[in-house]
Amino acid sequence: MPITPAHHAGNPSGRPWIIDTTLRDGEQAPGVVFSAAEKKHIAMLLAECGVDELEIGYPAISPEEESAIRSIASLHLPVALTGWARAKWEDIEAVLRSGTEGVHISFPLSPLYLKLMGKEYSWVQDQMMELVGRAKRYFRLVSVGAQDATRTGTDSLRQFIADAASCGAERIRIADTVGIATPPMLTELFRELLPTGGPFLEFHAHNDLGMATANAFTAIAAGCDAVSVSVTGLGERAGNAALEELAIALTLSGVYETLIDTTALTNLSLAVSKASGRSIQPQKAVVGDAAFQHESGIHCAALLKDPLSYQPFLPALAGGADHALIIGKHSGSASLQDYFSRKGIELRRPEAMKLLMEVRIKAGEKKRALTPGELETLYSHLQS
Repeated sequence: MPITPAHHAGNPSGRPWIIDTTLRDGEQAPGVVFSAAEKKHIAMLLAECGVDELEIGYPAISPEEESAIRSIASLHLPVALTGWARAKWEDIEAVLRSGTEGVHISFPLSPLYLKLMGKEYSWVQDQMMELVGRAKRYFRLVSVGAQDATRTGTDSLRQFIADAASCGAERIRIADTVGIATPPMLTELFRELLPTGGPFLEFHAHNDLGMATANAFTAIAAGCDAVSVSVTGLGERAGNAALEELAIALTLSGVYETLIDTTALTNLSLAVSKASGRSIQPQKAVVGDAAFQHESGIHCAALLKDPLSYQPFLPALAGGADHALIIGKHSGSASLQDYFSRKGIELRRPEAMKLLMEVRIKAGEKKRALTPGELETLYSHLQS
C-alpha cells in the first residue's frame, strides 16, 4: 500500500491522496475532546477504511497529547502518519518525539495573519529555510502550510511555493482557513498555481459557506494532488470537508480511484460521533438517518419499482441500512400498501385511499410522521 506522496505521484492511476485530519483539526472543534483510547480506536478505523494519511494531532499542546500520538504510531498502521506543528523548532521536536514519519509545519501567509503576528514575509522565508532543512534530517515527509491562503494574493502564493521548493518541502498545503473559497475561485487558483511545478499541492477546506466538500472535489478536479478531510466534516466552526461525502462523490464520479472502503463509512461516522459528543444530524449527507428516508407519495411509488429512482446510490454503498418509506402527510397509497403487505395484510386500493385520508389528518395534527403503532391503530379503527 502506498504511504507517502512520493509513492502517490508514481501511482499510474493518478488517484487523489486523501489525508484525514479528524484527530487534529476535528478535535479542535469547540468542546470536543477525544480520550487516548478513542484516538487509537478512530485511527484504527480510519486505517481500515483506507485513507492514505492521518494527521493525528498537535503533540506540542501537552505531554498527554504527545503520548497519545506515540501510542498510535506504535501500532504501525498501514497508513502514513503526520504530526502538526507551528513554525517553531520546539513544536517540530514534539512531533519527532511522537514517532510520526511526517511533519506538517504551518506558516502564516496572508497580510492579515502576518500583521497579527507582527511579522514580515521575510520572516516566513527565514523560518522555512531553517526549519524545513532541519526537519528533513528526521522525517520522511515535510509538509508546509500556507495559512489563510485564499485571502493571500496569487503572486504571494507563487512565492511561497517557490521558497518551499527551494527548502526541500515535499508538499504544500493551500489552506482555506476561514472557508471563503468557492469552486470557480479554486479552479482559477489552481490553474494559476499548478504550472509552477515543484512540491505536491494539498488543499485544506473549511465549511463556513457550506462548500468544503465541493471545494475539495473541485481542487482534485483542478489537478491538486491531495486534500484533507475529516469524518462527518468535524472541525473548527462549521467544520471541514467531510470524508464520507468526498469518498462517495469520488466513487460515483467514475473518474477517480481511491483506496477507501466506502462500506466502512457509516460505522466510522458513528464512532466519531460517539467520541466527539456531536450527534449526526438527520439530514447529514451520506450517513444521516434522513438521507435515505422517503415520504412523498410520488417518490415512494417509484422507489418501490426501482430504489435508484430517487436515490443517488444505495445506502449499502456507505455501509448504511436499507432505505425507509416513512408514512406521513405526504405519503401515497403505494406506501401504505407496501407497509401492510410486509405485515402480511393485503390492502386493496380503495381501503388504502380511505386509510390515507386518516393518515394525513393525524399527521397534520401531530406535525410529524406516524409511528407504526399509530398507523396500525388507524387501520384497526377502519376495520371495526
